[in-house]
Amino acid sequence: MGGSGDGRQEPPEDEGNRWVENAVLLGFFAVLVAAGIWLLGTMADIRKVQDCAAQGRRNCASIDVPERAR
Repeated sequence: MGGSGDGRQEPPEDEGNRWVENAVLLGFFAVLVAAGIWLLGTMADIRKVQDCAAQGRRNCASIDVPERAR
């Protein structure tokens, strides 16, 4: 018999396949982090509006005014 104790041989690793899997996982992780950052920003904006409304103020919504042309 061979040099290994149980007679099984491990299949060779496919380097190209591992690179693809790592790239896919990295892309998924980047999308997950970006979605988390967007969600935290949205939650902070909603909290600010709710805090303003809880204080009884009526002008809590932000109004975007376009710049005037000169």
